[in-house]
Amino acid sequence: MEGAASRRHENAGSLLSLNRPILWDRDMKVLVVEDDSETAAYIVKGLGEHGHVVDYACTGREGLLLAGSGGYEVAIVDRMLPGLDGLSLVMALRSNGVGTAVLFLTNLGGIDDRVEGLEAGGDDYLVKPFALAELLARVNALGRRSPASGVETMLRVADLEIDLLKRSVVRSGRAIDLQPREYRLLECLMRNAGRVMTRTMLLEKVWDFHFDPKTNIVETHMSRLRGKVDRGFASELIHTVRGAGYSLRAPA
Repeated sequence: MEGAASRRHENAGSLLSLNRPILWDRDMKVLVVEDDSETAAYIVKGLGEHGHVVDYACTGREGLLLAGSGGYEVAIVDRMLPGLDGLSLVMALRSNGVGTAVLFLTNLGGIDDRVEGLEAGGDDYLVKPFALAELLARVNALGRRSPASGVETMLRVADLEIDLLKRSVVRSGRAIDLQPREYRLLECLMRNAGRVMTRTMLLEKVWDFHFDPKTNIVETHMSRLRGKVDRGFASELIHTVRGAGYSLRAPA
Protein backbone atom coordinates (compact mmCIF):
# COMPACT_ATOMS: atom_id res chain seq x y z
CA MET A 1 0.00 0.00 0.00
CA GLU A 2 2.66 2.50 1.01
CA GLY A 3 4.76 1.63 -2.07
CA ALA A 4 1.76 2.17 -4.33
CA ALA A 5 0.99 5.46 -2.62
CA SER A 6 4.58 6.55 -3.04
CA ARG A 7 4.55 5.77 -6.75
CA ARG A 8 1.29 7.66 -7.11
CA HIS A 9 2.85 10.67 -5.37
CA GLU A 10 5.91 10.57 -7.64
CA ASN A 11 3.78 10.39 -10.76
CA ALA A 12 1.55 13.20 -9.56
CA GLY A 13 4.55 15.38 -8.78
CA SER A 14 5.90 14.95 -12.28
CA LEU A 15 2.65 16.26 -13.73
CA LEU A 16 3.40 19.70 -12.31
CA SER A 17 6.37 20.13 -14.61
CA LEU A 18 4.52 18.84 -17.66
CA ASN A 19 1.38 20.94 -17.34
CA ARG A 20 1.07 24.67 -16.95
CA PRO A 21 2.08 25.91 -13.48
CA ILE A 22 -0.47 26.47 -10.74
CA LEU A 23 -0.92 30.20 -10.13
CA TRP A 24 -1.19 31.28 -6.49
CA ASP A 25 -3.08 34.34 -5.31
CA ARG A 26 -0.57 34.75 -2.47
CA ASP A 27 1.80 32.73 -0.32
CA MET A 28 0.17 31.22 2.75
CA LYS A 29 1.08 29.80 6.13
CA VAL A 30 -0.02 26.17 6.19
CA LEU A 31 -0.07 23.56 8.95
CA VAL A 32 0.32 19.88 8.07
CA VAL A 33 -0.81 17.34 10.68
CA GLU A 34 0.11 13.86 9.42
CA ASP A 35 1.60 10.89 11.28
CA ASP A 36 3.00 9.15 8.18
CA SER A 37 6.46 10.68 7.75
CA GLU A 38 6.72 9.88 4.03
CA THR A 39 3.38 11.47 3.21
CA ALA A 40 4.13 14.47 5.43
CA ALA A 41 7.53 15.04 3.79
CA TYR A 42 5.93 14.82 0.35
CA ILE A 43 3.30 17.44 1.24
CA VAL A 44 5.69 19.78 3.03
CA LYS A 45 8.15 19.66 0.12
CA GLY A 46 5.41 20.30 -2.46
CA LEU A 47 3.93 23.25 -0.58
CA GLY A 48 7.35 24.71 0.17
CA GLU A 49 8.39 24.56 -3.47
CA HIS A 50 5.36 26.67 -4.31
CA GLY A 51 6.25 29.41 -1.86
CA HIS A 52 4.15 28.51 1.15
CA VAL A 53 5.41 28.59 4.74
CA VAL A 54 4.74 25.16 6.24
CA ASP A 55 4.74 23.86 9.82
CA TYR A 56 4.44 20.16 10.58
CA ALA A 57 3.00 18.12 13.45
CA CYS A 58 2.99 14.32 13.64
CA THR A 59 0.32 13.87 16.37
CA GLY A 60 -3.13 15.25 16.91
CA ARG A 61 -2.26 16.91 20.21
CA GLU A 62 0.78 18.63 18.75
CA GLY A 63 -1.33 19.76 15.81
CA LEU A 64 -3.99 21.14 18.16
CA LEU A 65 -1.40 23.19 20.04
CA LEU A 66 0.08 24.63 16.86
CA ALA A 67 -3.27 25.33 15.20
CA GLY A 68 -4.63 26.89 18.38
CA SER A 69 -1.86 29.45 18.35
CA GLY A 70 -3.43 30.93 15.22
CA GLY A 71 -1.82 32.44 12.17
CA TYR A 72 -2.52 29.54 9.79
CA GLU A 73 -4.71 30.09 6.76
CA VAL A 74 -5.03 26.39 5.93
CA ALA A 75 -4.51 23.21 7.96
CA ILE A 76 -4.10 19.83 6.23
CA VAL A 77 -5.23 17.22 8.76
CA ASP A 78 -5.10 13.43 8.52
CA ARG A 79 -8.24 11.75 9.88
CA MET A 80 -6.41 8.85 11.58
CA LEU A 81 -3.92 10.42 13.99
CA PRO A 82 -2.41 8.87 17.14
CA GLY A 83 -3.64 10.15 20.50
CA LEU A 84 -6.15 12.68 19.20
CA ASP A 85 -7.82 11.85 15.89
CA GLY A 86 -8.36 14.40 13.16
CA LEU A 87 -12.09 14.79 13.73
CA SER A 88 -11.62 15.51 17.43
CA LEU A 89 -8.80 17.93 16.65
CA VAL A 90 -10.94 19.99 14.28
CA MET A 91 -13.97 19.96 16.57
CA ALA A 92 -11.76 21.26 19.39
CA LEU A 93 -10.48 24.05 17.14
CA ARG A 94 -13.97 25.09 16.11
CA SER A 95 -15.25 25.05 19.71
CA ASN A 96 -12.38 27.40 20.60
CA GLY A 97 -13.24 29.79 17.80
CA VAL A 98 -10.32 28.94 15.49
CA GLY A 99 -11.45 29.58 11.93
CA THR A 100 -8.50 28.14 10.00
CA ALA A 101 -9.68 26.40 6.83
CA VAL A 102 -9.24 22.61 7.14
CA LEU A 103 -8.54 20.05 4.42
CA PHE A 104 -8.99 16.48 5.65
CA LEU A 105 -6.78 13.70 4.27
CA THR A 106 -8.06 10.17 4.66
CA ASN A 107 -8.18 6.63 3.37
CA LEU A 108 -11.94 6.66 4.03
CA GLY A 109 -13.72 7.66 0.85
CA GLY A 110 -17.37 6.82 1.56
CA ILE A 111 -20.11 9.46 1.48
CA ASP A 112 -20.82 8.99 5.20
CA ASP A 113 -17.14 9.51 6.00
CA ARG A 114 -17.03 12.71 3.98
CA VAL A 115 -20.19 14.03 5.61
CA GLU A 116 -18.79 13.20 9.05
CA GLY A 117 -15.61 15.14 8.31
CA LEU A 118 -17.47 18.16 6.99
CA GLU A 119 -19.91 18.10 9.91
CA ALA A 120 -16.97 18.12 12.33
CA GLY A 121 -15.88 21.47 10.90
CA GLY A 122 -13.75 20.50 7.92
CA ASP A 123 -13.90 22.61 4.77
CA ASP A 124 -12.73 20.11 2.18
CA TYR A 125 -11.84 16.42 1.83
CA LEU A 126 -9.16 14.57 -0.14
CA VAL A 127 -8.88 10.79 -0.32
CA LYS A 128 -5.50 9.04 -0.33
CA PRO A 129 -3.64 8.33 -2.53
CA PHE A 130 -3.87 11.80 -4.06
CA ALA A 131 -2.21 13.78 -6.83
CA LEU A 132 -0.05 16.63 -5.59
CA ALA A 133 -1.53 18.94 -8.22
CA GLU A 134 -5.01 18.41 -6.77
CA LEU A 135 -3.86 18.95 -3.19
CA LEU A 136 -2.13 22.20 -4.18
CA ALA A 137 -5.22 23.41 -6.04
CA ARG A 138 -7.47 22.62 -3.07
CA VAL A 139 -5.15 24.44 -0.66
CA ASN A 140 -5.18 27.44 -2.96
CA ALA A 141 -8.99 27.39 -3.12
CA LEU A 142 -9.26 27.20 0.68
CA GLY A 143 -6.79 30.06 0.99
CA ARG A 144 -9.06 32.25 -1.10
CA ARG A 145 -11.84 31.64 1.42
CA SER A 146 -9.66 32.59 4.40
CA PRO A 147 -9.93 36.21 5.57
CA ALA A 148 -6.83 38.25 4.71
CA SER A 149 -5.91 41.88 5.16
CA GLY A 150 -8.37 44.15 3.36
CA VAL A 151 -10.95 41.36 3.15
CA GLU A 152 -14.32 41.72 4.86
CA THR A 153 -14.32 40.01 8.26
CA MET A 154 -17.85 40.92 9.44
CA LEU A 155 -21.18 40.11 7.81
CA ARG A 156 -24.33 41.96 8.88
CA VAL A 157 -27.96 41.64 7.92
CA ALA A 158 -30.38 43.65 10.08
CA ASP A 159 -29.51 42.81 13.72
CA LEU A 160 -27.65 39.59 12.80
CA GLU A 161 -23.84 39.61 12.71
CA ILE A 162 -21.12 37.06 11.89
CA ASP A 163 -17.50 37.62 12.89
CA LEU A 164 -15.59 35.62 10.26
CA LEU A 165 -12.35 35.66 12.24
CA LYS A 166 -13.83 34.49 15.54
CA ARG A 167 -16.50 32.39 13.78
CA SER A 168 -19.04 33.86 16.20
CA VAL A 169 -22.67 34.77 15.59
CA VAL A 170 -24.67 37.43 17.42
CA ARG A 171 -28.23 38.66 16.99
CA SER A 172 -29.56 41.66 18.90
CA GLY A 173 -26.58 41.39 21.22
CA ARG A 174 -27.31 37.73 22.01
CA ALA A 175 -24.65 35.13 21.18
CA ILE A 176 -25.89 32.21 19.06
CA ASP A 177 -24.12 28.86 19.35
CA LEU A 178 -23.96 27.08 15.98
CA GLN A 179 -22.53 23.76 14.91
CA PRO A 180 -19.82 23.99 12.18
CA ARG A 181 -22.15 23.09 9.33
CA GLU A 182 -24.88 25.44 10.61
CA TYR A 183 -22.28 28.21 10.66
CA ARG A 184 -21.24 27.50 7.06
CA LEU A 185 -24.89 27.48 6.01
CA LEU A 186 -25.59 30.82 7.69
CA GLU A 187 -22.42 32.36 6.25
CA CYS A 188 -23.47 31.28 2.77
CA LEU A 189 -26.95 32.78 3.20
CA MET A 190 -25.55 36.05 4.57
CA ARG A 191 -22.99 36.40 1.78
CA ASN A 192 -25.91 36.08 -0.62
CA ALA A 193 -28.43 38.12 1.38
CA GLY A 194 -31.53 38.96 -0.62
CA ARG A 195 -30.86 36.23 -3.17
CA VAL A 196 -32.69 32.94 -3.46
CA MET A 197 -30.31 30.03 -2.80
CA THR A 198 -31.47 26.75 -4.28
CA ARG A 199 -30.93 23.38 -2.62
CA THR A 200 -28.34 22.51 -5.28
CA MET A 201 -26.45 25.75 -4.69
CA LEU A 202 -26.36 25.11 -0.93
CA LEU A 203 -25.16 21.53 -1.40
CA GLU A 204 -22.28 22.79 -3.54
CA LYS A 205 -21.30 25.82 -1.45
CA VAL A 206 -21.83 24.43 2.07
CA TRP A 207 -21.21 20.69 1.70
CA ASP A 208 -19.00 20.71 -1.43
CA PHE A 209 -21.36 18.14 -2.96
CA HIS A 210 -21.62 18.34 -6.73
CA PHE A 211 -24.33 15.70 -6.75
CA ASP A 212 -27.60 15.10 -4.91
CA PRO A 213 -26.96 12.75 -1.93
CA LYS A 214 -30.71 11.92 -1.90
CA THR A 215 -31.09 12.92 1.75
CA ASN A 216 -32.84 15.77 3.56
CA ILE A 217 -29.52 17.11 4.85
CA VAL A 218 -30.24 20.68 3.66
CA GLU A 219 -33.76 20.76 5.08
CA THR A 220 -32.66 19.33 8.43
CA HIS A 221 -29.84 21.84 8.90
CA MET A 222 -31.99 24.72 7.70
CA SER A 223 -34.66 23.84 10.26
CA ARG A 224 -32.08 23.78 13.06
CA LEU A 225 -30.54 27.04 11.89
CA ARG A 226 -33.89 28.82 11.75
CA GLY A 227 -34.68 27.62 15.24
CA LYS A 228 -31.50 29.26 16.52
CA VAL A 229 -31.42 32.41 14.40
CA ASP A 230 -35.10 33.35 14.18
CA ARG A 231 -36.97 31.77 17.08
CA GLY A 232 -37.53 34.20 19.95
CA PHE A 233 -36.72 37.31 17.91
CA ALA A 234 -39.08 40.03 16.68
CA SER A 235 -38.77 39.16 12.98
CA GLU A 236 -37.73 36.23 10.79
CA LEU A 237 -34.69 36.63 8.57
CA ILE A 238 -34.55 33.21 6.89
CA HIS A 239 -37.40 32.59 4.45
CA THR A 240 -38.49 29.60 2.39
CA VAL A 241 -39.17 30.49 -1.23
CA ARG A 242 -41.65 27.81 -2.24
CA GLY A 243 -40.45 25.74 -5.17
CA ALA A 244 -37.16 27.63 -5.37
CA GLY A 245 -35.06 27.52 -2.20
CA TYR A 246 -34.17 29.77 0.73
CA SER A 247 -33.39 33.44 1.20
CA LEU A 248 -32.02 35.46 4.10
CA ARG A 249 -33.14 39.09 4.02
CA ALA A 250 -33.76 42.01 6.33
CA PRO A 251 -37.35 42.86 7.27
CA ALA A 252 -39.05 45.23 4.82
